[in-house]
Amino acid sequence: MKVALKIILAILLCFRISAYGQNVSFDSLMKKARLEIYDNPDNAIRIAKDLLGKEHDIHKKIGIYQLLSTANIAKRDFDQSLLYLLKAKETAQKTNDLKIRTSVLISAAIQYQQMELFNKSLETLNEAEPLLAKLPDDLPEKHIETARSYAIRGMIYKSQSNPEIALEKFLISIQNFEKIKHKQTTYSNMSVVYYNIGYCYLNLSQLEKAHQAFLRSAEYARKNKAKSLEAFALKGMAEMYKQKKENETALQLLIKAEELSKNTGDLILNEGIYKEMSDNYLALGKPDLYQNYSKKYFEMRFQREQNELSSINHSINDHNLETLKKSSTMKTRYNYLTAIIGGVSIFTIALLLSLILKIRRQNLKYRKEIQKLIRS
Repeated sequence: MKVALKIILAILLCFRISAYGQNVSFDSLMKKARLEIYDNPDNAIRIAKDLLGKEHDIHKKIGIYQLLSTANIAKRDFDQSLLYLLKAKETAQKTNDLKIRTSVLISAAIQYQQMELFNKSLETLNEAEPLLAKLPDDLPEKHIETARSYAIRGMIYKSQSNPEIALEKFLISIQNFEKIKHKQTTYSNMSVVYYNIGYCYLNLSQLEKAHQAFLRSAEYARKNKAKSLEAFALKGMAEMYKQKKENETALQLLIKAEELSKNTGDLILNEGIYKEMSDNYLALGKPDLYQNYSKKYFEMRFQREQNELSSINHSINDHNLETLKKSSTMKTRYNYLTAIIGGVSIFTIALLLSLILKIRRQNLKYRKEIQKLIRS
């Protein structure tokens, strides 16, 4: 369950306000791809790849890379997601647009958090903070990226069993999302944050508050017609009812969630649903159904772990490359510094030798003059 809670925030990558161009066809296709991410990620990837093959504008390419990263997250293909995110990060270094650079960094932090590389995630968020501070206060992107930043910090605290601190971060995230004038662009994000708020209350045994948070999560998901997000919210509510020993009610919600998640290909979502269904069928004394859904749960879990392992290996390779680049840069600086110190040292020694020789010549001259005076 904890892994599922950590990974869901990835959907925050979607429905960003930032526009990467004025081309109507491009914008409409990007919008269509974003709408497909939740329930048909394969189609979103197909649209994005087609756009990528035709696009040369650097800002638009960054947007496409981020969309591809998000769509692969929806499929729980973390290796491909990380590859596209790193391409976005590399491309973003070629632009001076603070909005884009900030967005890419925070998206990278979200990716690292999902992979449970918490230090790397926090390091990336800290890297984004100075850029975020430079954005004007009246810029919508500033509120969006601030909200995403606090949401990911909340996820990290929640995963470290600090639900109280996590709640503080999540509520600040919601406050920033609510500052956006075009609220429809934040519905999916707010659904995700309320989902996690629900689990914080669940961990604090505040079941009524948890129920209200899951209801709001489902409400925002329906506003954006995001079936997978609604399924997550229903799964959260089902877990609340399971804690109250109302297993039949929990199963009704889970059956609806299973139906909603049919075409999403979301391994984490399906894993969570199957786990909850097997638990509730066991509690109701239905061994056949328990075994059926327990088998499905372990199949989803195995597939998800294989994907995560592949992604972590790729992340390690990327970290090694970054370390190699930093080492190379430090070596170059060391060589420059050594050359400068050597040059200064040679100059200083030459100057001292010159002064010594000059003084010796003067002393020799004075000695000859003194001897001449004595003889005379």
